[in-house]
Amino acid sequence: MTDLKKIISHAKEYGFVFPSSEIYEGLNAVYDYAQNGVLLKNNIRDYWWKAMIQLNKNIIGIDASILMHPTTWKASGHVDAFNDPLIDNKDSKKRYRADVLIEDYCAKIESKIEKEITKASKRFGADFDKSEFIKTNKRVLDYRLKINLILNRLGKSLEKEDLKDVKLLINELGIVCPISGSKNWTEVKQFNLMFGTKLGASSESANELFLRPETAQGIFVNFLNVQKTGRMKIPFGIAQTGKAFRNEIVARQFIFRMREFEQMEMQFFVTPGQQKFWYKKWKESRLKWHLSLGMGEENYRFHDHEKLAHYADLASDIEFKFPFGFKELEGIHSRTDFDLKNHEKFSGKKLQYFDPDKKENYVPYVIETSIGLDRMFLAVFSWSLHSEKLDDGSERIVLKIPEILAPIKVAILPLIKKDGLPEYAEKIFEDLKLNYNVIYDEKDAIGRRYRRQDAQGTPFCITVDHESLIDNCVTLRYRDSMKQERVETKKIIEILGSKLNYKSWLNKI
Repeated sequence: MTDLKKIISHAKEYGFVFPSSEIYEGLNAVYDYAQNGVLLKNNIRDYWWKAMIQLNKNIIGIDASILMHPTTWKASGHVDAFNDPLIDNKDSKKRYRADVLIEDYCAKIESKIEKEITKASKRFGADFDKSEFIKTNKRVLDYRLKINLILNRLGKSLEKEDLKDVKLLINELGIVCPISGSKNWTEVKQFNLMFGTKLGASSESANELFLRPETAQGIFVNFLNVQKTGRMKIPFGIAQTGKAFRNEIVARQFIFRMREFEQMEMQFFVTPGQQKFWYKKWKESRLKWHLSLGMGEENYRFHDHEKLAHYADLASDIEFKFPFGFKELEGIHSRTDFDLKNHEKFSGKKLQYFDPDKKENYVPYVIETSIGLDRMFLAVFSWSLHSEKLDDGSERIVLKIPEILAPIKVAILPLIKKDGLPEYAEKIFEDLKLNYNVIYDEKDAIGRRYRRQDAQGTPFCITVDHESLIDNCVTLRYRDSMKQERVETKKIIEILGSKLNYKSWLNKI
């Protein structure tokens, strides 16, 4: 996989992601999605939305507001418990998340395991059994045991809020500051992540509010409104996408961890006692969604939580292999009835479901699936970016974005800018523009235009040449294979439709 610096550079050069307010030196951990980036982001969101809403008859969507009554966040536990453990290095004057320092240490051990697997694979060739090697190789088992011991201890310490032991663990592991290289650490302290703001005409009369740190609470406070107006029967889900804000002190790794980000969440309401069944079902379903994009089963894994959030009785992450290692991409949590019961308590309003079969009221349990749209963007982008050596010795940079997500689906390219070729190409453009995002490009030699489209991830190019005016055929070029085939102009819509319709992609789920 391409390293992060090249990913960031390519994202800027080809109009995917820009640093925010760059002319003013930028703003740390805040980014703008450019012309191609916003299309890719929208396509990822649409693919998630269709999978959630259209494929499930018992899931509906809402769009709750960013600003909510401040008591919402007291009820949810965010005012008291939404903290990160932070530690400062006295020499570099840099601040870090203590748990991330320890997780990064474990990630380095993970990379040692990967090296052992790679060496063994080369040594044994076709006879190599990866799963058996992982189960039996002493060095790999020792590495895995060390990781588990470290993470288990970290989880227990954070759960008990034993920050002294977190600091002790950092010292015992000999973790150094990435900048100064020193072990001169302060004590670990908790820091609340919510952004405060004010609502009102003057500072004297303004109410203190928070920018929402997650989208889930907008679903919970609307549970009864949606259930009654939608005439929903349990089990059912409420889906939502939208912005959330966290005052990340240690925001880093490009768009992986930002202060302003977007979530795609679904809260699935179930009968108490059935949460384990639905938790397992949604773990399986969400992994299928990811795998439907064809980004390699080996790049995903589940990480079951040792340390559970205050609201959960079960929790797991779908981790993706980013350029900086396996990291959380999506969370699946059994949130119990914590949220609805707490909102009942703080609001004085009942948030219960009347079960017509059982003839009783109860507070449902909730299974949550929550994925960061920006992280999904980075997963797709980083997996897709390749540098390839061609048969003629040249190199091409290609962005192999899954076709259904590609920002621009088709590039229309007249071979030259005269002899009626532009007019013919423009007619194809007009025919396709209502079906797909299409680009028309007549500048530079055709080979250079192909490379440009490869680099921005366009899966199909249609080239119009002089023969097209005679036989009404064009050259259809495929981005990933660079294969070219002659097709009838009138069949273009049919051919593209077979490759770019949501039905064929979503059927994989």
